[in-house]
Amino acid sequence: MTKTATKTAARTNTLGARAAAFWERNKKSQNYLLKKTAMNVCVKIIRAVLLFGLCFLILQPLLNKISISFMAEEDLYNAMVIAIPEHFTTDNYKLAASFMSYGASLRNTIIVSLTTAVLQIAMCTLVGYGFARFEFPLKKFWFACVILMIVIPPQTISSSLYLHFRFFDIFGILESTTGSTINLRGSVLPYYLICAGCMGLKNGLYIFMIRQFFRNIPKELEEAAYVDGCGTLKTFIRIMLPDATPILTSCFLFSFVWTWTDNFYTRLFMGKVPLLAKQLPIIADRLSQYLQNEFNIGGGASLGYTNCIIATGTLMVIVPLLMLYLVAQKGFVESLSSSGIKM
Repeated sequence: MTKTATKTAARTNTLGARAAAFWERNKKSQNYLLKKTAMNVCVKIIRAVLLFGLCFLILQPLLNKISISFMAEEDLYNAMVIAIPEHFTTDNYKLAASFMSYGASLRNTIIVSLTTAVLQIAMCTLVGYGFARFEFPLKKFWFACVILMIVIPPQTISSSLYLHFRFFDIFGILESTTGSTINLRGSVLPYYLICAGCMGLKNGLYIFMIRQFFRNIPKELEEAAYVDGCGTLKTFIRIMLPDATPILTSCFLFSFVWTWTDNFYTRLFMGKVPLLAKQLPIIADRLSQYLQNEFNIGGGASLGYTNCIIATGTLMVIVPLLMLYLVAQKGFVESLSSSGIKM
């Protein structure tokens, strides 16, 4: 008898023994084991169907955009073309990249998103740790202000932010000495200033998450560090920050992604800085100008072709984020699960 036949026979005997044991246990339990096993199988099937449906709902728009981005204009109005392009083309990507000034916009967006994310997490970590570990006057009042930052949308103070940075002054010193204020709009400096003051995009949420995380770290760790001669700052850097790596990873990725796609602060402050979030909404106008100048086609592009170019530009905006997620997927999932358990 060959080795393969021997393994097959052994496997068959094992399965037979398990089946016999199962039916023997089921007989002793008066068919309870069979009912329970059938129920578990049904639950697993229903769960798999639900997960497949949810994944399809999430991925279907993305897959649809990918398909459309490679279609020529005639494919968009061909009823026979559904998902696979008949006339495969990459011209849509070339046009979208030209309309968005993709190279410069991508470089600026990476710089702005990375620097603001680092600045936001650095400031929010200090504030969150302070709320979690120290007592100071009006602590509950200031934390209520943090909650208000989460509840109240930033659009409600857009006029105040605009006037503050359009006529920027420090307690009236600049106007009294130079006779005029400074216009900081049109640069990234206002964004950095509000991030340094923990008033940036979603900073209230980051403070709340970090504060909740630090509150659940045992105080005995800090007390042991104090006994060993560490001061407050050294304890924070060498003891608390390494433990807070999961929540800091989550907050950093959230900050980077939200800054990448932010259209409110970028329009309010960085009017002259080309960013992907600002370039995407003007693709339709630039497409109409392109057709008018190159082909003398008045009235703009057709609705289907305009949506095709916009879908292509949207993919070009989110592809770097997908790449970031693929690289940081393991750490991101671990940070969410860890922070969820501790919070």
